[in-house]
Amino acid sequence: MTMIARWVRLLATVAVLLAIGRTAHAQAPRSDGASSRDDEVVTAPVDVDGVTLFRVRGVSSYPAETRAAMIRDRIVAAAADRTLSPDALRIEESQGRLLIMARDVPLLGVTDADASLEQVPTGQFAQAHLMRIRQAIAEYRAARSPEALRSAALRTIVATLVLGAGIAVLLWLWRRLDGLLTRRLHARIHSVGIQSFEVVRAEQIWTAIRSAFIGIRTLTLAVGVFVYLGVVLAYWPWTRGLSRGLFGLLLGPLQVLGLGLVANIPSLVFLAVLFLLVRFTLRLIRLFFEAVGRGTVTLSGFDSEWAEPTYKIVRIAVVAFALIVAYPYIPGSESAAFKGVSLFIGILFSLGSSTAISNIVAGYMMTYRRAFRVGDRVKIGDTVGDVVQMRLQVTHVRTPKNEEVVIPNSEILAGEVLNYSSLARTHGLLLHTDVGIRYETPWRQVEAMLLEAARRTNGLGSEPAPFVQLKRLGDFAVTYELNAPCVDAKSMNRLYTALHRNILDVFNEYGVQIMTPAYEGDTEIPKVVPPQDWYTAPAAPPGASATVSSQSVV
Repeated sequence: MTMIARWVRLLATVAVLLAIGRTAHAQAPRSDGASSRDDEVVTAPVDVDGVTLFRVRGVSSYPAETRAAMIRDRIVAAAADRTLSPDALRIEESQGRLLIMARDVPLLGVTDADASLEQVPTGQFAQAHLMRIRQAIAEYRAARSPEALRSAALRTIVATLVLGAGIAVLLWLWRRLDGLLTRRLHARIHSVGIQSFEVVRAEQIWTAIRSAFIGIRTLTLAVGVFVYLGVVLAYWPWTRGLSRGLFGLLLGPLQVLGLGLVANIPSLVFLAVLFLLVRFTLRLIRLFFEAVGRGTVTLSGFDSEWAEPTYKIVRIAVVAFALIVAYPYIPGSESAAFKGVSLFIGILFSLGSSTAISNIVAGYMMTYRRAFRVGDRVKIGDTVGDVVQMRLQVTHVRTPKNEEVVIPNSEILAGEVLNYSSLARTHGLLLHTDVGIRYETPWRQVEAMLLEAARRTNGLGSEPAPFVQLKRLGDFAVTYELNAPCVDAKSMNRLYTALHRNILDVFNEYGVQIMTPAYEGDTEIPKVVPPQDWYTAPAAPPGASATVSSQSVV
């Protein structure tokens, strides 16, 4: 009787709390006549062997989940007691409440608050619960009878054999299908290309086809195993609830996706139309700028080399505008998760790409400034070489030593660029070199010798004709500058070498001493190389092989 009194007190406490809550609910002022979220009643299911018998409510001190779990445990205990007949369950009234009793143990207490959820009288509500509990006890015992367990074991064995046979048949069919595809389809697959350019190789197409069939095979095996588990778990009373949850695990997301797809059909149609419109617009823009690049369409003051970078800028602008228009129609764009991810990506992009963006902007500015082109001989900082590739972020320069130097575009934009090739194509490039000659040498002789050295240098241009400038009257020597035209800027180093050789030869022929780079006093013998020593070993005259005599080696 102590246990009965404890349960009666517990149920009475619950009833009092429910009555207080109902009274407060009735007395609470409503300004709009609508229910708030605080008025929503939370219920929990009472499940036995995965089957929901009914739902019960709770209070803050006695939550619905806790109450449902205790009711379930008491019903299972009553069902496990085979000496208790389901017909022995009865309804008793205690302190204005109805109790469903199993012998002296209360299984469930029904209050007016519980009945108000279903909008039925309390007596009818308790009678319905009594009938449902009796049925659940009978089903619980029937599912655990020896006959039912033997039937479950037999059906499990049969299902396992069917699964194994199905997997064996599927693998056998796969081997036959794979062999058939290899024999008949593999040889007929050819590469997709435009003239000699392969867009998609035949091996890639074959790999994609085989991967698709492998995916279908894997999906079929997974569905078969999933159905097998659902069926087998449903045979046993202890795992019947897990079986229902297993199908819900698969069908739940599919149901959510299907309902979401149906609800967002208007937005998806708008996005599809917008996508087709933007794609068509981009194609027209690309065709227009391709015509500008080929010179078919000419724009005043617009260089044809600007067509490709301008098209990229316009394409980015069109895509950005399309994204702005499409954003409100993207499913889930108003959710907090979507906004959080967008904010996170934006922060990462703004913090981590400042240098990249500055290089990209510099790359476009250099294109429109026309500082240099691919193939030009340039000097950027301390680097001299030929421009081999211009990218959005960096420029590749190959030096005369065949070294590749990668220079960020932002550094190029911030510094000076010396382009040797831009004017050399039309006006030529002037090569210039300095020599210092003593005062007693006539300047007319020096100029004549320098011009003679220029005439002997093959590869120099003729317009303008080579000329000499007297640059400086120094302390000990006069500085002369020889200027000679060059058409090909890439041959600068070779021409400079040939020109310097010829200057040395001419000045040695006429016995004139070059005072560069420094001079401190006259020497008794001019520092010139006599003609007989011009080809001292190992040097050799043109057309002769170089020899080294034993007398020349010290």
